[in-house]
Amino acid sequence: MKIDSKLSSVLHLLLHMAHSQRPMTSEALAACLQGSPVVVRRTLAGLREAGFVSSEKGHGGGWVLACNLKSVTLRDVYDAVGAPTVFAMGHRSDQPECLVEQAVNHALSGALLDAQALLIERLARVTLADLAADFNQRFADLPHHRSPHDPIHRQP
Repeated sequence: MKIDSKLSSVLHLLLHMAHSQRPMTSEALAACLQGSPVVVRRTLAGLREAGFVSSEKGHGGGWVLACNLKSVTLRDVYDAVGAPTVFAMGHRSDQPECLVEQAVNHALSGALLDAQALLIERLARVTLADLAADFNQRFADLPHHRSPHDPIHRQP
């Protein structure tokens, strides 16, 4: 089963933009994710609608942050990317009239709802500024002179 990494990917892109001194092209951002510029453009278009990023056309153009990192939480970004399903687990719904299925679904519902609420509540406590500060500390702790946009796994 494939996991949904959209939230993680979007946060990854936002942090790269936060640490860039200039607009970043879709191609440069896609390289950060080892992904497709088309997917980056489609994803960031949704974030533009939410007011988190903007784009500049032409030579020297690209994507830039349009929000204050201190005021945007991971929950805000989670909501902006469509509030993806938190768990791969779910209910069977093949035979809704089956009493066994009803009992199992009832037992799972409370636990799944509680776990999802806890995760979303925790996302609401972390801002993009918190993520940026964590990255900055990790970056400062490494002995190097490279760009924060270079993936670790490419370094010798």
